[in-house]
Amino acid sequence: MNVFEEESGNMVLDPAIRDWVLVPIMVVMVLVGVLRHQVTSILTSPPPRPTLKAVREAQALARCSLMHSHGDHLVYSKFDARRNSLLEDISAGNFLKTGPKNAAPPNPMTDPAMMEQMMGGMKKNVVMVVPQTIIMAWINFFFSGFVLIRLPFPLTLRFKSMLQTGILTSDMDVAWVSSLSWYFLNLFGLRAVFALILGDENTVDGFKDMQAMNMPNRPGPRHDQRIQGGSRELGSPLSPLETGGS
Repeated sequence: MNVFEEESGNMVLDPAIRDWVLVPIMVVMVLVGVLRHQVTSILTSPPPRPTLKAVREAQALARCSLMHSHGDHLVYSKFDARRNSLLEDISAGNFLKTGPKNAAPPNPMTDPAMMEQMMGGMKKNVVMVVPQTIIMAWINFFFSGFVLIRLPFPLTLRFKSMLQTGILTSDMDVAWVSSLSWYFLNLFGLRAVFALILGDENTVDGFKDMQAMNMPNRPGPRHDQRIQGGSRELGSPLSPLETGGS
């Protein structure tokens, strides 16, 4: 590491570190981010068209919500007839896109839509993990232990482990940033640059990458549970017009 001391005791970095380490790491990360965005756009398949059963299920949920919210505009006898008709169909499972609720659940390994969704998620994870792993290995191999930049503001000792990753010293000022920490600062700090170059809907986001790696996808509610939840909303209207059409 090309560092020398001034008479005052402050470290001064060799300008070559700026030209051959600091700037190249940032430029490489920007270029890799742009390339990754293009590859992700190519690998992302257009959303499939919803099937007739899926549309029917969504419309049934919407009807349950509308009946619950605006049932007070109907005469009670009309409201009761519509409610009973919906409840019969919901109880029989006619509105479920997977069939009646007593039917066996479909096997995701034999469903082309589920398989395509799983493969799409795997492709995105590969495009996300592989470039970051290569960049980290490149920095660790060529620039391990380098001190690249000094921040222009003071920091507390709590930031030392974050800003001086890979440097085993206890007496260095916290404001100095190591090469690996510079990588992480660029990973989370280039969002505005990518938004300017690629637009707000770009696929390069360090925060989303960390969330995808640390938080597994949680399954949402099943379709029959959503339908049953909609049926529970079909109570009496807020203020039924019992006298209007009786």
